[in-house]
Amino acid sequence: MKKYLRPDEWCVIEEGFDPANHRASESIFSIGNGKMGQRANFEEKYSGSSLQGSYVAGVYYPDKTRVGWWKNGYPEYFAKVLNSPNWIGINVHVDGTELDLNYCDVENFVRTLNMKEGYLQREFDATLDGNKKIHVKAQRFVSMADTENGAIRYEVTPVNFSGKISFTPYIDGDIENEDSNYDEKFWNILDVDASEGAAYLESQTKKSDFRCGFAMRYQATVNGKAVTTKPELIQSAKWVGNRIELEVKEGEKACLEKFVGVTSSLNYATDVLRSNAVELATCAYKKGFDQLFADHKQKWEDKWVHSDIKIKGDVEAQQGIRFNIFHLNQTYTGEDERLNVGPKGFTGEKYGGTTYWDTEAYCIPFFLMTSPSQVTRQLLIYRYKHLQKAIENAAKLGFTDGAALYPMVTANGEECHNEWEITFMEVHRNGAMAYAIHNYIRHTGDYKYLEEYGLEVLVAISRFWSQRITFSEAKNQFVMLGVTGPNEYENNINNNWYTNKIAVWCMKYTMEALNYVKDSHPARYKELVAKMNFNSGEETQRWKDIMGNMHFPYNQELDVIMQQDGFMDKEQLMADDLDPAQRPINQYWSWDRILRSNFIKQADTLQGIYAFEEEFTNEEIERNFNFYEPRTVHESSLSPCVHSILATKIGRIEKAYEMYLRTSRLDLDDYNAEVHEGLHITSMAGTWMSIVEGFGGKRAYDQKLYLSPVIPEQWQEYAFRITFKGNDLEVRVTAKEVEIISHAKETIELYLYDELVSVEANESKTVWR
Repeated sequence: MKKYLRPDEWCVIEEGFDPANHRASESIFSIGNGKMGQRANFEEKYSGSSLQGSYVAGVYYPDKTRVGWWKNGYPEYFAKVLNSPNWIGINVHVDGTELDLNYCDVENFVRTLNMKEGYLQREFDATLDGNKKIHVKAQRFVSMADTENGAIRYEVTPVNFSGKISFTPYIDGDIENEDSNYDEKFWNILDVDASEGAAYLESQTKKSDFRCGFAMRYQATVNGKAVTTKPELIQSAKWVGNRIELEVKEGEKACLEKFVGVTSSLNYATDVLRSNAVELATCAYKKGFDQLFADHKQKWEDKWVHSDIKIKGDVEAQQGIRFNIFHLNQTYTGEDERLNVGPKGFTGEKYGGTTYWDTEAYCIPFFLMTSPSQVTRQLLIYRYKHLQKAIENAAKLGFTDGAALYPMVTANGEECHNEWEITFMEVHRNGAMAYAIHNYIRHTGDYKYLEEYGLEVLVAISRFWSQRITFSEAKNQFVMLGVTGPNEYENNINNNWYTNKIAVWCMKYTMEALNYVKDSHPARYKELVAKMNFNSGEETQRWKDIMGNMHFPYNQELDVIMQQDGFMDKEQLMADDLDPAQRPINQYWSWDRILRSNFIKQADTLQGIYAFEEEFTNEEIERNFNFYEPRTVHESSLSPCVHSILATKIGRIEKAYEMYLRTSRLDLDDYNAEVHEGLHITSMAGTWMSIVEGFGGKRAYDQKLYLSPVIPEQWQEYAFRITFKGNDLEVRVTAKEVEIISHAKETIELYLYDELVSVEANESKTVWR
């Protein structure tokens, strides 16, 4: 854990420049708007260690898989999140000396991420050759209102001299991906063009042929007055810009405002990429920085109304949850069904792909409760549109007759993860797809989704389970062999309880969905049966046989569920037994040693208990929690949130608070020593779950809403806002009372501590605890 950021309710603040922290800060201070994003790289040149990152949503590169031993069924490529042409660059010279924080004396450095208004700002004093001191203030944002625009305001003030300040705003296409499998560059540059006050660059991905257009306009002022100066036009094969020089007196402020328009072939025909990018940059230039920012700020205000969580009395906890909500909202907006929630969002390259099972398991609860239902529907439709690819993925592994295996990692529906223990074995991801449909419907009541899209997905997934499960003569039960559960520190094991559990649940839920569509919409049911070539009697009988006789590992002596067959054959150590100097173990131990240990990376059995909590008594949850949590090293970002929710359920509020801080400040405090590679965007939704489903006790069963709030002793009060079946309500909790505030247009009924409560439209009701 590394703490160097100042706690603040609405901002993330770094005081003092330490190059050793810079890569981590580049991740933490990243900004985005759902369509594009940018790591917190410096605008001016920086020759120190840096991971340049500029990203355009939906654009990827199929980097050929690199493995030592090719196995049948391997994906041919690993889809890479692309570092795209760098549009933020502004080189700065002071009387001919280049500003580079790696070589000059830096004082009063403050970097701020303003989460309320959605912008990144830096201020610092730099002393260059000849003891010339300048004060620099740089602010930038990518617009939430004009989502193909970015803007920068860069100010330089000579502190102790008068002289020449030169700005070189540019676009650089000569960029690389740090995680390239074969050290190749992924872009061709098709066009560069510099003109007075403007520049344009067009790039094309190799192989996948995505095209992106980047246009810039700029304006310069001194002490707020526009300056007209003849620029030097600079362009090369992969780089384009303008250079201007300003005479500035001591104490005067030289300012360059840079406006960028970004287009991609996902949204425009290739022959109009340039004209539209130029128009976007020009419109932003004419609107001006202040108005562009005002429109952007208003969008953020609207988002915070519905998604903010307020905590009184604990600044670090408040900062942590807002940091997580901020990054979730700027990563995915739900406006494009072709996009999804990437595990690193717009903050880094690691992991590749744009979609993991994290979306269905963790992100959907957040978007369900904080956004219009259409946003979550878009995420489900995204998977529906990849159903044929999922069927093809399963076919590559030998499955037939319309069985579907959704990819572990994907950019376009095709599996592109190249680790065999994941690609072939972590099949529980299929269950998350089905559970997401169930979760969506029980929160929205949108059963129409089943007949339109959902039923086809559910049948294809159940067909996969039916073929993946085999019958064991020795056990006289059905079993599932050779899998990896959510705990990725166990590979190629038999009968992972969570996988077996969610497989059986999927088949049960699919049968319920079939019956619903058959009874409610018989014509559509008949149409779907024909489309899927579905043999109801034969296929559902197989599912029933499995459901009635599936093997679930259990230890009678301990009276706990077993994570998988043979788990107790391992030496039973506790995470507290580990040498702190050897943590995280995935950075110090061999993979062989990890696999032979009993240490658990993240919630596995407890993940299943969380998903199907209504099937377990509090005593059963407590026994399993007390067995598994001490063996868990929490080295997955997805782990602390589930443990926090279950700890709250069994009354272990201090443990729940500990896990909440770990999940909410996972990246801010760099618990796993990896934030320099990018943030853990999808697990950030788990932080929200820790409060709303954990401390808030929010549940939804049979389309009914339940709340059972508790409050950590460190907090004076907390409040969150959720949407349920189209109704908007706010929940405020103190040690003495719970207030339900309705923002709905009709009466809301919910269960508070298992008692039915009605709240009239735009009224509130307070219940003493």
